[in-house]
Amino acid sequence: MKYSFHPEAEEFLDAIDYYDEKGLGLDFAFEVYATIERIKSFPKAWQIIEGNVRRILVNRFPYGVNNGT
Repeated sequence: MKYSFHPEAEEFLDAIDYYDEKGLGLDFAFEVYATIERIKSFPKAWQIIEGNVRRILVNRFPYGVNNGT
């Protein structure tokens, strides 16, 4: 399964910078990419939030990743 970031997902890069200042930038990026891998493995495992869009929360950080077309 291929994935891409929505053009408005620049918040992800801003969050990496924010957590980098606290020594957690790599941890945050790792958790987001681990979340994407879980979505790739189990794309229909999470609750639908709208239409065919599902949301999974990122471990350790107050962010979520949406899965949908």
